[in-house]
Amino acid sequence: MRFDDDCLVIGTESAFAATWLEERLAATISRAIERIAGQPVAVRFEVIADTDGSAPDSLHDKQRERSAQRSNTNSRSADERDSQFGSLPLNPRFTFDEFVVGPSNELAHAAATRAAAQPGRVYNPLYLYAGVGLGKTHLLQAIGNELKSRGMHLIYVSSERFTNDYIRSIQDGTTEQFRAFYRGADALLIDDIQFIAGKSQTQEGFFHTFNELHMGSKQLIVTGDEPARQSLLEERIQSRLEGGLVVDIQPPDYETRTAILREKSKSLQTQLPEGVLDIVASRPFSNVRELEGALNRIVAYAHMTNSPVTEDIARKALGDLLSTRQEIPMTPSAVIKAVSEQFGMEPEMIKGPRRTKEVSLARHVAMYLLRETSSLSSPQVGLALGGRDHSTVLYAQKKMEQLIETDPELRSVVATIRQRLASQPR
Repeated sequence: MRFDDDCLVIGTESAFAATWLEERLAATISRAIERIAGQPVAVRFEVIADTDGSAPDSLHDKQRERSAQRSNTNSRSADERDSQFGSLPLNPRFTFDEFVVGPSNELAHAAATRAAAQPGRVYNPLYLYAGVGLGKTHLLQAIGNELKSRGMHLIYVSSERFTNDYIRSIQDGTTEQFRAFYRGADALLIDDIQFIAGKSQTQEGFFHTFNELHMGSKQLIVTGDEPARQSLLEERIQSRLEGGLVVDIQPPDYETRTAILREKSKSLQTQLPEGVLDIVASRPFSNVRELEGALNRIVAYAHMTNSPVTEDIARKALGDLLSTRQEIPMTPSAVIKAVSEQFGMEPEMIKGPRRTKEVSLARHVAMYLLRETSSLSSPQVGLALGGRDHSTVLYAQKKMEQLIETDPELRSVVATIRQRLASQPR
């Protein structure tokens, strides 16, 4: 806005923003300005005002609304205030009895059952990590269902729900209610912790919540998609997670895949011949969801053709999956190279900061294919493409899914790149 005696005055839309910036970023901004100006410059934050010295009507409205919200919050009972934060519902089907145990997950299963049997006393925190669809959420909710059946007060949330609750508590001035809600739990279960990476404010809230519960011997169970030490979480959070028990879940082997298929077929009220089980289980599906999808496809195909479930029907139903499925993930460099060759540009352009229409499209295609052909998580895809944020990656991948459905030309381009990748040695 202006300089006042070597003090840079920065305007904000609200008093909340001014206070937050003053407390969190004033020193960082001051150092940045000093590097540019070549001399120390003080920084002050003020609410933007009209020429008559009053705040804009829209700002007055927002401040009045926030003030009213805080007043209402203070007048409500503790139960009513807690209701603004919420534990997600548990799936009653996710129990230990319904979890198929095999060599790839037996350690994770044993750790989960022990933590459920002695909450807060062993394996605290318990950190389960695995790729998509391998059962970490099933085990997490199985612990929750077990503790709930014993009358314990537990909170089960996704990292997104935790983030939203924390940010809203700051905006609404209800941080004390947030603390009371989350720190009053006997057990806190958080799914997909990797999605708070890069969100320093949320990680701050999680760190203090974690410490408070841990010191009170309350059980903490967290899931993620990679080892804590290799994640993009702050080092102090990595250290806390590694202070308990860290267990991974690997893709199921042949025997476990067969057992899973038998269990899933029961829910479909379908008896699968051993030959059909072998056809599906012999494929190295990387996760349980793909196995279940293959099973659903076979059963649906049999119903639509009014045929019994036979080996021939299974092969027809899974024809394209059996013939084209890649068994070994592609490396990020191979995918980026194939995309860059298709678009006629250097790989460094895709990983760089340029945002021209063609470069952005190539980058989005690379993000989409990296998820499809590699074993990387969204944060890892972002790192492979020049340090993009995982939320940017997720947005690009979802956008590509929609465009491929409606744009024949783009669909052809992606198919060509897939063929290029399929012809490469692994």
